[in-house]
Amino acid sequence: MKTTPYWWEECPPIRHQDDLSSHMDVIIIGGGYTGLNAAITLRQGGASVAVLEAQEFGQGASSRNAGHVSSGINLGKGSTSAAKSPMERHMSEQTIAGLREEASKSFDFIEQRLKTLPVDSQYVRSGRFVAAMSPQHYATLATKMKKVAPNDAELIPSSEQDREIGSTLFHGGAVIGRSGQLHPARYLHGLVQKAMQEGVRLCSNTPVTSISRTANKWQVTSENRRLSCDKVLIATNGYTDGLQPWLRRRIIPVASYIIVTNPLPTKMMDRLLPNRRTYADTRRLLSYFRPTPDGQRLLFGGRATLSHRDPAHVSPELFARLHRIFPEVRDTGISHAWSGKIAFTFDFMPHLGENDGIIHSAGCNGSGVAMQSYLGHCAAEGMLDRPKSLFWNLKFPTLPFYHQRPWFLPLMTGYFRLMDQVDNVQQRFTR
Repeated sequence: MKTTPYWWEECPPIRHQDDLSSHMDVIIIGGGYTGLNAAITLRQGGASVAVLEAQEFGQGASSRNAGHVSSGINLGKGSTSAAKSPMERHMSEQTIAGLREEASKSFDFIEQRLKTLPVDSQYVRSGRFVAAMSPQHYATLATKMKKVAPNDAELIPSSEQDREIGSTLFHGGAVIGRSGQLHPARYLHGLVQKAMQEGVRLCSNTPVTSISRTANKWQVTSENRRLSCDKVLIATNGYTDGLQPWLRRRIIPVASYIIVTNPLPTKMMDRLLPNRRTYADTRRLLSYFRPTPDGQRLLFGGRATLSHRDPAHVSPELFARLHRIFPEVRDTGISHAWSGKIAFTFDFMPHLGENDGIIHSAGCNGSGVAMQSYLGHCAAEGMLDRPKSLFWNLKFPTLPFYHQRPWFLPLMTGYFRLMDQVDNVQQRFTR
């Protein structure tokens, strides 16, 4: 079993080092979906841009994720089983409606962006099936879909769920049409190549050590190199470090884990995933899965724990979850197991804006392929003095006594695991 992402077999991380002039219009720190999309839009707007990536391009979450492309309806999400999201408790209906409308544009944006890239990202608008873990979850899901996707979601009762999923574990679910799947590392490679074509200067293995303000210019220091620029964008998301303490205190790096099976017979894949969608359940420590682009393997991921552990030690728990959903795969081996960091925020919202003159875009909350791509573009629009996104400078909360170490994650993991177990007990009594 390999502990590197399945996607890297075809598209490994990219090492690239361009020469940089001493001054750029914009320096972007972080070379994932957010930073690269921002860079492309900035160059198309006439700005000179450098992207500084601490590791190789694709080393982080942009080629470690599952490749699920959502349509923005998870905005402000708590758990899918919760009646109300944190956003609904603290914002007006008018504000929520505007943010949801803009969030839906992230799906349109990425579909258009993919058409412009020189690499085929193997994108399919497949739809997404959200599987209810209990009758109560199904009822809550039905209420939610009426609010967030009234014209896009189709409710599937448990009596008909076999046309969507070959499992008797669930109690129905919902199909969301405006959802898709892609090869995340191919998408990353496409963005890198597009950025090169546009004239973006790309530097891998270039960790930034400090940002300072001197003579109306920003000074960005990396190892022995010092660059100046007019504007700085931090786009490091779940890999945000202490470079800007204000931002780090508002980001919770949460671990997510993925395994991939060995190839499965086509007839089995037809039974298990008849429509080859993306899938997720309504657990608090949720599971998510999909077919690989070749249709031969099952990719299965989840928040087995929110803390960071060796993926080889977490993979047995994911395999046990997979067996519970699909007993047929019990004798199938695992070819890959890996983990990555997701950027959660305390209000479960993505955040875009400016603090002390430094621009930031962060907080994918587990649904970042489309949303962070779009917000990277929006960050660029803001820096080009074009109309700003509704997400610009929303209130960005933190927690007292939180600095860099998320000491509360074990407590959250234990609580979510307990509540999921309570749901499991209730589920058994309803069958």
